[in-house]
Amino acid sequence: MSRPDTLIDRILIVGLGSIGKRHLSLARDLFPKADIRILRHEANVDLPPLSNGCFSMLDEALAFSPQLAVIANPAPFHVTVSKALADLGCNLLIEKPLADTWRAAIPMVKLTKRRKQVFLLGYNLRYLPSLQQFRQAFQSGLIGRALSVRCEIGQYLPSWRPGSDYRKSVSARRELGGGVLLELSHELDYLCWLFGDVQWIRATLASQSELDIDVEDTAHLTLGFTLQSRPVIAALTLDFIRHDTTRQCTIIGEAGSLRWNAISGCVELYPSGASAWQSLFVEVPERNQSYFAEWQHMIECIEGEAEPLVTFQDGLHILKTIEAAHLSSTGAGVQVLISDLQE
Repeated sequence: MSRPDTLIDRILIVGLGSIGKRHLSLARDLFPKADIRILRHEANVDLPPLSNGCFSMLDEALAFSPQLAVIANPAPFHVTVSKALADLGCNLLIEKPLADTWRAAIPMVKLTKRRKQVFLLGYNLRYLPSLQQFRQAFQSGLIGRALSVRCEIGQYLPSWRPGSDYRKSVSARRELGGGVLLELSHELDYLCWLFGDVQWIRATLASQSELDIDVEDTAHLTLGFTLQSRPVIAALTLDFIRHDTTRQCTIIGEAGSLRWNAISGCVELYPSGASAWQSLFVEVPERNQSYFAEWQHMIECIEGEAEPLVTFQDGLHILKTIEAAHLSSTGAGVQVLISDLQE
């Protein structure tokens, strides 16, 4: 699993929450001999397992001169740390979302146009074999032109991270970039990967539960895409309140329907004239599968063997779509054009 041939020997993990710990474990597996340090906002007298050291000040981390950094702290703090590291020539893998607002993300997008190092955004669902098969089946023309899309993601927030207080999590706190739109923006990313950029949106956002959070726990979105000569319209629901964890998408086409279930790893086809769904692909994802594939892709990009699959420009568009959703919801579901958000 290690990569002894790579020249990366100094790695920085920014943030040591659940996602930071996951990246630390993968980094140690892939680079067993590397010097891997942690940057976190509070001083830590104990050495985090699998790491070689821990910083509490950005200047200390910059002096370490990492060649690769994973930005896994809360979204409002992504840009400050990322820009400082990018100025050193460090390759960056930034966990989604790129920032907490699209305006805050603009400096990072501009930076990618001036720098030669690798910048990759961490929408890891793109690396799931089942989603890749779903996209390939659609693009092959198996169901013809897409007419409509149904997409949903839901999981009960208190059960999301066992052993931790959901009320203190990033997901639950506005000042840390919480809420279903930012936390579950994977859905927006893969829909754009399937159908191109969102052109317009109508949205209703709400806090419908008794959860002790100060952000929206539910979002109902209608999205317009222009992949073809006619628009593709998608209905997307995201929530923190569903007890039966769900993540799935169905594309309704002229010649049938395609259905993807991220949890079971199933891709199914319902052809025109059929009487039952037909299985096209099944692979139940392992816990770290997509993250490991993401790391492998990052390494390939650094070694000049690939181009980033998810760019900062992609992340900027997602953040604009999220702001447009807020504007729409505030306006009682009025349609908002993404192009109206000018840089």
